[in-house]
Amino acid sequence: MCSPNGPRDPAPVLLEPGALTRCRHRVHLDAAFPEQLAVAPENTGVKQRQEAAAAQRESVRVRLTEADPDGWVRIAPDGPAAQRARDTLAACRAGADKIWGAVLPHERDTGRRGRVEILLRDADRGGYIPVIVVNHKVTDPGSGATTSGLFAWEPALDATRKVRAQLRDQIRLAHVYRMLERHGQASPSKVGGAIGYGADCILVHDLTAVLDEYDARFADRIAVARGDLGTVPSQIGECRACPWWSRCHGELEEAHDVSLVASGTRADVLRAHGVTTVDQLAAWEGDPPEDWPQGPFADAVVTAQAWLAGTPLVRRHDTVTVVRADVEVDVDMESYQEHGAYLWGTLLNVAGTSTYRPFVTWDPVPTGDEARSFGEFWTWLMTERAAAAASGKTFAAYCYSRSAEDKWLLGSARRFAGAAGVPTVAEVREFIDSPQWVDIYQAVGENFVCPNGKGLKKIAPIAGFHWRDDEAGGEASMSWYREAVGYDGDPDVSQRQRLLEYNEDDVNATKVLREWMSDGALDEIPHARDLRP
Repeated sequence: MCSPNGPRDPAPVLLEPGALTRCRHRVHLDAAFPEQLAVAPENTGVKQRQEAAAAQRESVRVRLTEADPDGWVRIAPDGPAAQRARDTLAACRAGADKIWGAVLPHERDTGRRGRVEILLRDADRGGYIPVIVVNHKVTDPGSGATTSGLFAWEPALDATRKVRAQLRDQIRLAHVYRMLERHGQASPSKVGGAIGYGADCILVHDLTAVLDEYDARFADRIAVARGDLGTVPSQIGECRACPWWSRCHGELEEAHDVSLVASGTRADVLRAHGVTTVDQLAAWEGDPPEDWPQGPFADAVVTAQAWLAGTPLVRRHDTVTVVRADVEVDVDMESYQEHGAYLWGTLLNVAGTSTYRPFVTWDPVPTGDEARSFGEFWTWLMTERAAAAASGKTFAAYCYSRSAEDKWLLGSARRFAGAAGVPTVAEVREFIDSPQWVDIYQAVGENFVCPNGKGLKKIAPIAGFHWRDDEAGGEASMSWYREAVGYDGDPDVSQRQRLLEYNEDDVNATKVLREWMSDGALDEIPHARDLRP
């Protein structure tokens, strides 16, 4: 379309800091095909994380501004970005102490676009310190971090916290810092802050440690977005939630690209050694590359061979082994983000009979009622364990990928210490460190090479198990939970039943998988040696 004065200038390519920790090929596609991106289906998980992040930001804003109603300048959250940017710079030039919702002017020449939740005036050195609000943890228990209280900028070494590495946070802060520099509004201290999940402090980041990397990343990504550097698709973890994945996946499959079976940095290493296709990896002979980054290299070769053969699972050994017991309990925990574990589902299996029993709270987490449901679950589990021992029977409890269950077992013991039925951390540790706590995910990895991944939804169908709900999955369950407890309106009881059935299917899936490993896998799954060309 032409204006009365001639053709319009094309829209400038502008990057926000998220692009700097994103797949380079995605940056290219986002910039090259904005119309397609605008109509791409929204990923459920991405939407949920965005909504949770927005809720976290609003919660922190309310808390901070209520504590000092007259101390904040709030930039209007709506309206043209250019006006909000003018308002932000006006507040900075007027010397506002604290600014919420800052937006900085788009930089058509450099390609930067940026905003930040908080700008704090550096009272000692002048300029502003950017502070972001995020919905993930920014510290862990330990020492060595520099933190400040929420209500006054007073950085000091913290004897109770250590930094949890979050490169994306540092890159975002560096991006805003460079934009502040352009307008003479950056603090000479070259620091930034992050308020994380829990909002109990501001983690202070030294930006001098990341500015060089930021500059290199920005130069690379803006060149990619402008078409000055070429890119090609390659499978990485980010692909699962990428709007361009179906397009890239088709190209990768057509090319038999090696990243389909050795993703991320492993594919980079293989390409450096001249291996670009699945076929070449499957035919590898000799020693593994000296710079192979992770996992047994032999597994990568077998995975390539299995991909070519269309085999979803490959045996490692001549036998398949898994822990079995007289009394078996399958356990599956459901949590909502970092707010709490609202459901501990169990399946008791004794003498061929299985009984599902959930321990649940439908009060929105975090809630004190979580202590009740957790205490009842633990008491029941330990009662079954003790009864088995008293009758001379062996006992085992099973989960699938124990990291989540372990986290919430230990975390719940700490949070609800002293509540009825709640164990001590030492009691939880004794149990999860015992041979009676069995991770079927680990058992699958010990027995099989899994070309399509080791997730329960990938492996259990091979054993013949199928979920009743076609939409069953972790991300979907987050949406069901919000409706079940009424986060966005009246509670929907039907979604509670849906969650219970999903949880029941999960514990049944681990049971079926374990039994199949004992009885059928040996005859049904080929050995790795059977795939060699």
